[in-house]
Amino acid sequence: MNLSNKAKNIKPSSTLAVTAKAKKMKAEGINVVGFGAGEPDFDTPDHIKAAAIKAIEDGFTKYTPASGTEELKKAICDKFKNENGLDYLPNQIVISNGAKHSLTNVFVAILNSGDEVIIPGPFWLSYPEMVRLADGIPVIVNAKKESNYKITVNELEGALTNKTKAIIINSPSNPTGVIYSKDELKEIADFAVKHDLYVISDEIYEKLIYDGNKHISIASLNDEIYKNTIIINGVSKSFAMTGWRIGYLAAPPEIAKAISNIQSHATSNPNSIAQKATLAALTGPQDCVELMRKEFEKRRNYMMERLNKMPSFSIVKPQGAFYVFVDISQVIGKQFEGKIIENADDFSDILLENEKVAVVSCTDFGYPHCMRLSYAISLENIETGLDRIENFISKLS
Repeated sequence: MNLSNKAKNIKPSSTLAVTAKAKKMKAEGINVVGFGAGEPDFDTPDHIKAAAIKAIEDGFTKYTPASGTEELKKAICDKFKNENGLDYLPNQIVISNGAKHSLTNVFVAILNSGDEVIIPGPFWLSYPEMVRLADGIPVIVNAKKESNYKITVNELEGALTNKTKAIIINSPSNPTGVIYSKDELKEIADFAVKHDLYVISDEIYEKLIYDGNKHISIASLNDEIYKNTIIINGVSKSFAMTGWRIGYLAAPPEIAKAISNIQSHATSNPNSIAQKATLAALTGPQDCVELMRKEFEKRRNYMMERLNKMPSFSIVKPQGAFYVFVDISQVIGKQFEGKIIENADDFSDILLENEKVAVVSCTDFGYPHCMRLSYAISLENIETGLDRIENFISKLS
């Protein structure tokens, strides 16, 4: 008996793998600093946890509609209206088991075998695998450091074929933390409308933006791009609710209906208790989000100050999310105790083994000469980890 070719061709998540490895080492008593975290280190705010406890006590533990409760859909519509200037109706909203689930649902709903999806690099490593799971073809277009790792319309034109179905935009970005300006989004929107392409806009980090910048949803630019856009969002990053597994999407009604049908057979409804918690997150006090955002900005500033003093690294300042994308090209080819560093995989492996620091190699993000450092860890751990990295690169020859 053999596995399907699809299953055999899907790669595991390297970010989850390095995080799991660091946690295992910590459990064994090893003093590891892990920069791999893709989740806030803060606890879920108390009022959100209280809403979940009340839901349990009230017996809200049964099936809900497959696409989520009406009250939560209405709250999401209000959120889009008040925060993004977007008008959606509840029949355009689908609530799923995390934003990953929302994305997977989208690709299954819009792709036929052989359809192409343009994915700007550096990209979140799950995008190509999700496209392949839906029998689509990921078309990677690597953005240049000179353009702050943001894709241009000229680069999109070069990737366009008669099989292109969609473009993914992730702003703020994982792994770079860069955000697209209104003018940049307008150019992409015009391109998508001109060629009748879907834009899948992953906005999961929208509330974690720094330096006074503001998030702009591409769907808000005009009526034409609104009709072509599918927005992905959730509560994992903004409200420190990664384990609650609630994501949501907003789409044209016919797409939302198709996704609802797909989800009804795949997983049925998202967790009922987590939906009540999400309702509290979206409708309750938002000061908890701002407190986290300010702390992330403080950590980012410290990390940037330290990394910019390390001559071996080249960095573009992140404007959002909680990652720093580091070009380590200058250490490629150097040696540590006779071991040659040929790429970021080697760098991360040797660093973890010798300095007990876990970083994410960005080979699976399309950039084998780069690494990602998360600042969703304490300032104390950031300082210790950077001390160890600085010590490590001083030993390279």
